[in-house]
Amino acid sequence: MIKKILVPVDGSDGSDKSIEYAISLAKTYKAKLNFLYVANVNQLAINAELTHAIMGAMRAAGAAILERAGNMVPPGVEFEQIMETGSPASVILEYEEILDADLIVMGSRGLGVVKGVLLGSVSQYIIERAKGPVLVVK
Repeated sequence: MIKKILVPVDGSDGSDKSIEYAISLAKTYKAKLNFLYVANVNQLAINAELTHAIMGAMRAAGAAILERAGNMVPPGVEFEQIMETGSPASVILEYEEILDADLIVMGSRGLGVVKGVLLGSVSQYIIERAKGPVLVVK
């Protein structure tokens, strides 16, 4: 039974599509949505002052992304918004356990074969390592 759905969000078109799909599932199963934004520390500069400024901007962007996700949820659907800092793939897997999520619904960035091999893919990493089912929305 699906009661808790983890939905990693990043503000991309794929993320928005995954939110819509997750909302549909939440309505069907009367499940709780858990929107998770991860400020990616892998992209931070080494300079401490610059890092602090970038982190502030990333948190502000994350708050806006979470607010937009929450605004998409119709009345009667329970949801929570979570903001974390770290490596997105690791934090998503950590929250799968913390929340005891029944399903992860996430967007696909649509990386091509070459980019996917060189840069890796968060969704691919999650598919390979998640303990439960993962739905990737294109």
